[in-house]
Amino acid sequence: MTTVFSRLALCLAMTPLLAGCGETNARYLLDAPSPAQRVGVRVSTIEVRDVQLPDYASASEIVVQDEAGALLPLSSAIWADDPVRGISLALARNLDAASSATAMTEPWPLAEPPDARVDVRVERMVAQFDGQFRLSGQYAISSPDRVVRERIERFEILRPMADQTPTSVAAATSGALLTLSEQIASRLR
Repeated sequence: MTTVFSRLALCLAMTPLLAGCGETNARYLLDAPSPAQRVGVRVSTIEVRDVQLPDYASASEIVVQDEAGALLPLSSAIWADDPVRGISLALARNLDAASSATAMTEPWPLAEPPDARVDVRVERMVAQFDGQFRLSGQYAISSPDRVVRERIERFEILRPMADQTPTSVAAATSGALLTLSEQIASRLR
């Protein structure tokens, strides 16, 4: 009986210590900057497919490039959302704001299929040592009913960063995603 009470007392004494072992990482959101202008497009609905990211960019840690080119996680800083989900949602939100169409991420929730689908494949998404944030890759626009011309385009976007803090990386990422959304919207005219 004494052993049971001893174990119970030990467990109760350790509970506050274990509660202090929780996650202490700061979480960073992708902002929704306003587009420079809203363009009229030839489609009324756009589905944004889940964005494909390189392995280092799909992790929850925010990474930066050092002088030697190595990608290192920033201490105690992670993305507030799963990067694939967060970036896909940001692109849909930005396309919605930058164009006359309504945009939504997959899976498409309506009975009628979308007029266009956007599939983005990111090759590089990195806060570089030189103070630039680089977002590059390809996107494809498909149109099941041939409302717009289908195409595959490359993109290369650089955004300046004040420094390599998580706040600067998050702001540069948000700005680069807005630029990409504006480029896609201009192709949907």
